[in-house]
Amino acid sequence: MGVSRSGYYAYIARKAAGPTEREIYNEKLKKAIKKHFYESQETYGSPRVHQMLLRDGFVVSLKTVVNRMREMGLYSKARPRRMKTTDSNHHNPIYENKLKREFDVEELNQVWVTDITYVHTLEGTVYLNPIMDLCSRKIISHTIDDTMVKELCVKALKYALNTRQPEAGFLHHSDRGSQYTSKDYTDLLKDVQGEISMSRKGDPYDNACMESFFATLKKELLYRWVFETKDDAIAAINLYIEFYNRKRIHSSLGYLTPDEYERQMKRPRENLCAKAN
Repeated sequence: MGVSRSGYYAYIARKAAGPTEREIYNEKLKKAIKKHFYESQETYGSPRVHQMLLRDGFVVSLKTVVNRMREMGLYSKARPRRMKTTDSNHHNPIYENKLKREFDVEELNQVWVTDITYVHTLEGTVYLNPIMDLCSRKIISHTIDDTMVKELCVKALKYALNTRQPEAGFLHHSDRGSQYTSKDYTDLLKDVQGEISMSRKGDPYDNACMESFFATLKKELLYRWVFETKDDAIAAINLYIEFYNRKRIHSSLGYLTPDEYERQMKRPRENLCAKAN
């Protein structure tokens, strides 16, 4: 077989001795990479998988993770696309842009942003209206329905107000859609002394963080599946938002999840209350 006698016996000795520490480590590393890749619904690329491995206690470079994922054929299944839903052809009052693209917010419940997107199914279209806290990037409320009427947004806002109880003066930012400019919607905000802010016409960058969430949702979920029914789409979106809040790490949050980031934000305040008592 063209193998030297010494080489053959060295091979036999290695085989009898079992796998080396490096081989055992590499196997554990591969299993951990697969675990985080598939738990992310095949959406994590090497940077996020690398961050999850560091959490697990692995001492590994990003380059090594890139190479291992390439060897195993693991690539993020996200694909970029865009969709649009704004209808500003109405006679409702329009409010000025008070957010002014200041997306870095230091406190919870200071700035909320919202928008609407739609999802195609074989039964027809469903509409999603999420509300995000800009500080933590958490989706604090969302509604899904097969009509894009104002009630879709009013219901999401009522839930967010009831669960978060923002202080007077918090900022609510949206586009100029008829749902957000309706009297029912703006009256809810005025009743709690919320400040109303709206994007300029035809400028998605004024609400870039919500646009980013929609892009992520579409790349990681909506463009990867064909939903047979509206109920299938609603169930999948609900599960994704739970994953997004509880498990999906964000580079803008120091690779924490929104839930982890909020717990970290609340901890200093809780400590101060404990000391005061």
